[in-house]
Amino acid sequence: MTEHTHGHDHLHQSHDAIIKRLKRADGHLRSIITMIEEGRECVDIAQQLHAVEKAICQAKRTLIQDHIDHCLEDTVDALNKGERAPLEAFKQITKYL
Repeated sequence: MTEHTHGHDHLHQSHDAIIKRLKRADGHLRSIITMIEEGRECVDIAQQLHAVEKAICQAKRTLIQDHIDHCLEDTVDALNKGERAPLEAFKQITKYL
């Protein structure tokens, strides 16, 4: 997602770290699929799924916190100009926390 309601490039510093984390989780998920195909123990699979789930949740949290940190100022500026749309976008993302 490179477009943003404010019209500037929407790539935060943490995005590289989030991409690396998600690529790791993607590889991990592929290995879990292989585990299932090979008939591994359900408890082992569940443990690995839990680890991937935690990694993805952390990536999501980092993304949202970073967005809030960087976009709060823009939202306040927009509100001072009487614009409501950035506030709505700001409220929308907090639903995913």
